[in-house]
Amino acid sequence: MLELLPALPEADRQAKGAAWLARHAGLDEAAREEALSAALRVIGDPDFAPVFGEGSRAEVPVAGTLPSGIAVSGAIDRLVVTESDILIVDYKTNRPPPASIADADPAYIAQMAAYRAVLQAVFPGRAVRCALLWTDTPALMEVPAALLDRALAKIVNA
Repeated sequence: MLELLPALPEADRQAKGAAWLARHAGLDEAAREEALSAALRVIGDPDFAPVFGEGSRAEVPVAGTLPSGIAVSGAIDRLVVTESDILIVDYKTNRPPPASIADADPAYIAQMAAYRAVLQAVFPGRAVRCALLWTDTPALMEVPAALLDRALAKIVNA
């Protein structure tokens, strides 16, 4: 829903999201309502406006090679490209989410570090920032560049 609903007019999101969830027989009514409520809360949060605003893209394929020759391929949940910088956002559903980015799963940070390295080569001269969007809270945690640099060094030197 975080991929599809932001592209719809705000007035249509509730009904379209409910219709989409109704097709998933494995979810009971309460689970469908909770999922839709959480998605609409995240999309509608003004703090996340750039993430879901015009010019942002969902499920963007990423592929490249790190300087060490390691191949990277995946999908970026949300990508925002501006004239000055790039923002990579990855959705996480941990319940509860970590209290700080330092407590996030190291695998999440490594994934973001690899995506960032690939996009730095694609967009030279632009700052490439990464953030984890915890859908349960909702909260957007930017991953500090130093943390990404350390994670990339571990990948490259492994």
